[in-house]
Parts: sequence; structure tokens; C-alpha cells
Amino acid sequence: MNPELKELIDSSENIVFFGGAGVSTESGIPDFRSVDGLYSQKYKYPPETIISHSFFMRNPSEFFDFYKNRMIFEHAKPNNAHKRLAQLEQEGRLKAVITQNIDGLHQAAGSRNVLELHGSVHRNYCMKCGRFYGLEAVLNGGSVPMCQCGGTIKPDVVLYEESLDAHILDKSVEYIENADMLIVGGTSLVVYPAAGLINYYKGKKLVLINKSSTSYDRRANLVISDYIGKVFE
Repeated sequence: MNPELKELIDSSENIVFFGGAGVSTESGIPDFRSVDGLYSQKYKYPPETIISHSFFMRNPSEFFDFYKNRMIFEHAKPNNAHKRLAQLEQEGRLKAVITQNIDGLHQAAGSRNVLELHGSVHRNYCMKCGRFYGLEAVLNGGSVPMCQCGGTIKPDVVLYEESLDAHILDKSVEYIENADMLIVGGTSLVVYPAAGLINYYKGKKLVLINKSSTSYDRRANLVISDYIGKVFE
């Protein structure tokens, strides 16, 4: 591990981690905005359109075709970043993981206090009766997964045109405000309101770990330009 990063971690007791798609790329899950990312690939419709609320309502079968093939990675395994963060939580240093990812890999690695800003592929619910379903219901549910009551099962993920969960946002702000160290990893910090959460951190240990530069780099106390899993080896 980077010696400067290790020193900052060792001297902190209230660490919060805020992460994006880059945390899971080393687990084989593509991100959105890099050269090989989801948004650089060619589809019948732009990915931003397909994963919007209005498209889901209009074309559920096309939505699920894309969603199941491009956004669910059921065999992905946690990488070094997920595992090290879970370990820091077990040591009592890390108080919360705030993630923009929907893959559930932080929980799979053992993290317990995970705030999922954009929801999770592992939670799905009937839009008619509210009954909850696991991932299997979507994977094995035909072109459009349906509930026993006849309603459509919708993934509990935040689509374009939908708002983030206010309660999760409030809790995220609270953790960041109280943190003595904030580690931000694997995110280009261009998606709002999530990216704006960093503004609530008032401490002197802001660490940014990302392959490419971000607009927040100049405000950080430590910037590491590398894959986050490699950094946490």
C-alpha cells in the first residue's frame, strides 16, 4: 500500500469511503465513461436512454434485455479494494461505505454498513403490490419479470429521471461531515448529486484514488492515480 495512504489510515479512527464504478472494474464489471465503458459501446438506443424511467415504462422488454446483459454480473467477485475496506470496518476504523455501484460486492466482501446511492441489482419489487424479490426473479423471469399478482417487477435501482433516496443521501452527508478521513475511489466525480457529497467533508485527510484526474484533485490532500484494487493490495 502507498506509504502516505497507510500513514493517514493508521492515524484515523472515523474513515468514510465514497466509491464509484472504478471500484468494481477489477472485478470484471465495466464502468460507464472510460474508453471501454458502457457509454462508449454501440446500441440501438443510447445507454442513458435505455436506463431511464420513461424508457423502462414504455419498453420494459428492451430495458430488461439491456439490463440483464449489461448491468448484472452475478459471478463477479470482490477484489482487493472491497476486501480491504471490509477489513478496515472490522478493525473499527471505517464507519461507512457510500457507493454509487449496484453490484453488492461490498456486502459480498463483508462490509456491513453500506449506503447504496443508486440501489442494488439484488433488490427488486413489484410495482403493483410492493412484494420484494431477489436477483433470481429477474434473471429467470422471462423478457419482463412479473409478480404473482400480475404486476411488473422493477429493479430497485435508480434510473435516469428518478430521484435518489433522500434518507440514504441524508445519512451519507452525516457520515461525511463527521469523518476524520474521506477516501474517494474509482469515480470521475461528474455524476450529481452524488459527486456533490464531497463538499460536506471539512477535514484535512481527503484522499482521491482514480485512474484519471478529477475536478476535485486540487482540493485533495493526497491524489493517487492508479487502480484502486492495486492500491489496496
